[in-house]
Amino acid sequence: MTTAAAMRVLIVEDEVDLGAVFQDYVVSRGHEADVVGSAEAALQRISRQRPHAIVLDVKLPGMSGLEFMSLPAVKRAGIPVIVISGHATEQQARECLRLGALEFLAKPVPLEILGTVLEHVELLAASTDAPPRERRLSRRVPADLPVRLVSETGTVATGRAVEVSATGLRARLDTSLKTGTTVRVSITMPGAGVELEVIGLVVRTDPGGAAVWFLDLAPTEAERLLALAQ
Repeated sequence: MTTAAAMRVLIVEDEVDLGAVFQDYVVSRGHEADVVGSAEAALQRISRQRPHAIVLDVKLPGMSGLEFMSLPAVKRAGIPVIVISGHATEQQARECLRLGALEFLAKPVPLEILGTVLEHVELLAASTDAPPRERRLSRRVPADLPVRLVSETGTVATGRAVEVSATGLRARLDTSLKTGTTVRVSITMPGAGVELEVIGLVVRTDPGGAAVWFLDLAPTEAERLLALAQ
């Protein structure tokens, strides 16, 4: 672990067993973890003491996670938020990006990926710099894989994935795509040429390509992609 000091992590999760799993994992990394079952309770907690990070479920009893992130008091606090969801819809993904979520993890949440995100928050907590608003991806692996992206309007972009991670990829493409576009990503895997398909969201573009955030890549598929890319 790269941190020099313990952090305070607020876990907002109404599934008691899952909240306990997250709490145990955060504590095992040497941090303090406080678990609450609603956004209303989370708001009371941060009004008393600002945590270094929040692990926030989207679907909660009462106020939703997205409603919580939209509150002026939460926005002013500038706390890095790791959003989790049992069903990562396009609308949720777009809204979380707009509200500045640091990460969006689909359930079941792989603890190793949560750990990667926490490592980034640890660096933020040790720095005096303000946290970046751009979503940070998990550990990236250099790659050279054929990739094809098809937008919801039918625009097709082909090229090569030059970096992949468990939560996204960066690709050089022959066609430009707009930030915020939902795409179906087809990645040709080495060997038998089998295609891995996943729904993604274009989160950043440049003249030569785009960065894409995966919305529904299963943990087992993510592990296979990382292993084959190396």
